[in-house]
Amino acid sequence: MKTTTAAGAFAAALIGLSIGGAPKPARADIKDYEFQLVEPTVQAGADKIITVRLVNKKTGKPVPDAVIFASRLDMAPEGMQEMVTKVTLMPGTEPGTYRFKATFSMAGRWQLSLGAKVQGEIGTVENKFVITAQK
Repeated sequence: MKTTTAAGAFAAALIGLSIGGAPKPARADIKDYEFQLVEPTVQAGADKIITVRLVNKKTGKPVPDAVIFASRLDMAPEGMQEMVTKVTLMPGTEPGTYRFKATFSMAGRWQLSLGAKVQGEIGTVENKFVITAQK
């Protein structure tokens, strides 16, 4: 009789798992990630480096290996969004940092817009930053 009771309990447990599903690991929401601008000012001129950090806001930990698929640098904060400059992704210096090379052709406020995919997450991390180019 004990074998029947144990088999019944095991069958009930299997049915419970199939109905409720197996436990799933907790996943972060894409809103839990953000880019942070490391330095908000640069000198105007060619080949200037902009560094941003991608972090998980809940843990504060850097997020390496994100796929940056959109980057734009323009003078939208100055009312000149048509003034766009090329942005080139460069290798990061530490995990979770992303570097970009750009030419700031004139002093003023520039807007850096980024879009990225985080490995294993659904959705897109998007942030915009104002960078001040000084003479």
